[in-house]
Amino acid sequence: MQHIVDQLSETIRGAGAHNGALRIRGGGTKDFYGRELRGEVLDTREYAGIVDYEPTELVITARAGTKLGDIESAMHERGQMLAFEPPQFASGSTLGGCIAAGLSGPRRPYAGSARDLVLGVRMLDGKGADLRFGGQVMKNVAGYDVSRLMAGSLGTLGVLLEVSMKALPLPPAEVTIRLEQTAEQAVQLMNTWAGKPLPITATCHAGEALYVRLSGAAPAVEAARLKLGGDEVSDGASFWRQVRDHQLDFFSGAPQLWRISVKPTTAPLPLQGAQLIEWSGALRWLAADADPVHVRDTAQRAGGHAILFRRGRSTAETFHPLQPALLRIHQRLKQTFDPRGILNPGRMYPEF
Repeated sequence: MQHIVDQLSETIRGAGAHNGALRIRGGGTKDFYGRELRGEVLDTREYAGIVDYEPTELVITARAGTKLGDIESAMHERGQMLAFEPPQFASGSTLGGCIAAGLSGPRRPYAGSARDLVLGVRMLDGKGADLRFGGQVMKNVAGYDVSRLMAGSLGTLGVLLEVSMKALPLPPAEVTIRLEQTAEQAVQLMNTWAGKPLPITATCHAGEALYVRLSGAAPAVEAARLKLGGDEVSDGASFWRQVRDHQLDFFSGAPQLWRISVKPTTAPLPLQGAQLIEWSGALRWLAADADPVHVRDTAQRAGGHAILFRRGRSTAETFHPLQPALLRIHQRLKQTFDPRGILNPGRMYPEF
């Protein structure tokens, strides 16, 4: 496999020598996410496969081109999972794209985000140098925490080659319940439950119903189910996959899809359009052709921020504008890792 790394490195050096641009691409399932796609495609799918998997150590290391489905299958056979439930918007989703996008699914508030569970990475920087950061243990303090910095950077800092991640055991019991609740009632309930010792691992309010997943030891799950009430969902696993992968009807309801992060206790946002609430109230989805300025102002007044997750025909910026000091930090990071600006240029912000 080293010859593939050498080829990728040579392509990067060649692009740098000619002031070219490279568009890093795995399965291409998240091409819609972010700003413009520019440059020659640098395909990482050939560099695939699980490098090391130690179930007893709860650690898995895989190459960036490995399909998420293959990783999850191997882990499920050993009774384990990627606890952040990475979205798979299509069957070709790869590990590299998953970490580069930094997206997490329904279990994120209860088990950690993609960034929290990355232990180490191997990557190529904008000069084609083969670098390693982090390791295969949670308490790795050697040097800067670059491995987690790569999560959510959308390939603007380097080309991911390998990723080591924390694994967690599959819960022995799991059940999903459905309760008829308004959005206001759902937000209040989710925040009340957050302060109690309940085995909640996912929440979602859609339409006029609140869905809650309970996971853990069978007696604890059953006790919580009886305490919370509601109706049991016959195929809860399928429902949460649809939430995770945006397969619910809600997500196809409008060309534009906004991802709004706010405090969990925030009341339903005064925005026109269909809304879906996740993460005990901390994540709000808005499906509407809405005014970007109004959406971002509303999110900011609530102490949060808004991302134009799917833009449709909108020309608005994808990500919430950065404050000047934070923008300078991003620019310095880009200059350090990719001094010629050839890796996914302009994918996150026009300035880098």
